Amino acid sequence: MEKRKIYDRDFRINAVKLALKTNRFKVAKELGIATTNIYRWQAELQKYGTDSFCGCGHFRNLKQKTLSELKRTLKKKLKYTELQIEIFRNASKYILEGKPLIFHFIEKNLDRYPLWQMCKVLGIIPSTYYRWRDKILSPRESHRISIEKEISSIFYEYKKMYGNERIAVELQNRGIQLKKCSVTLYMKRLGLVSKHSCRHKVKSGSRFIPHNPWIFPNVLNRQFKADEPSQIWVSGITSLETVNGLLFLTIIMDLFDRKIIGWNLSTTLTIKETSMPAWEMAVRNRKTKKGLIFHSDRSSQYANKVFTRKLNSYKHVKRSMSQTGNHLDNPIPRSFFVSLKSELVDLNMLLTEKHLEEKISEYIENLH
Repeated sequence: MEKRKIYDRDFRINAVKLALKTNRFKVAKELGIATTNIYRWQAELQKYGTDSFCGCGHFRNLKQKTLSELKRTLKKKLKYTELQIEIFRNASKYILEGKPLIFHFIEKNLDRYPLWQMCKVLGIIPSTYYRWRDKILSPRESHRISIEKEISSIFYEYKKMYGNERIAVELQNRGIQLKKCSVTLYMKRLGLVSKHSCRHKVKSGSRFIPHNPWIFPNVLNRQFKADEPSQIWVSGITSLETVNGLLFLTIIMDLFDRKIIGWNLSTTLTIKETSMPAWEMAVRNRKTKKGLIFHSDRSSQYANKVFTRKLNSYKHVKRSMSQTGNHLDNPIPRSFFVSLKSELVDLNMLLTEKHLEEKISEYIENLH
């Protein structure tokens, strides 16, 4: 088999030039090459110009493929950069407001941008976003919590003297427009009752209010002594000031050893963040038994359908509540709160929520 001839670049270019000046057939005969070569070389020279005859077809195609891949890569990088700029521009107003609003931006734009890309641009670890998503709060719920904090702060700042009307005025002074009727609903939800309210004018010896089925008589009757564990549990709630505003501490104490067996620190006074988690911790730490008396005040965190049903599921638990406005009916939690607050005052500084929780936990552990 005859070996295929290979012609260098200069030979091919000169052959094409001669063919253009004279006759293709004559040039092909004189050079001893096929006429088809002249046609092919001329077409390649016209198509590729100075890049013509850079090698055999395989290498030319390889070079074209490399250039094409490079072009594709650059286009992809450009598109990615443009998308990053778009994400950052759309999220810029959320970035200044902190992580919660950044998470809301991510949540709203999952159908527009990939999650990993938004997290990378906004400096968020995807696992952090997933943790937030599992306990997500809508903007409406966040607004409600913010309003509850403001109302609670005003209520306790003015020594429980302000009612709905004066709180509404104070909110307006703080730049929050809220009608008096809305303040009333919030106060009812939080269990806040002004000292000037007619509800506080009930005589201490009066019977429990019959129209509220979730209020119970004072079974304990100031007998604050227990001979064995899980005989009497008492509970109470107080507010604690932090650098970011008020927090609320709910405790459950066993009178047998005066040990705090259940507690919870919360930003609101809802049932789900006060009496319920404190009770769930208490029953984890200490078993209930027949004849257990659970004693508390009549605030909405205890005198409600949800919490009552929870305690009713423990068929041997008996409910007891102090008389309205009579602190002598439930002084034990109050005494604990006074001691705790005196310890915190000695620190001569307001704590963050995290540090306050650590101090409370340490105080409870070292109580006995």
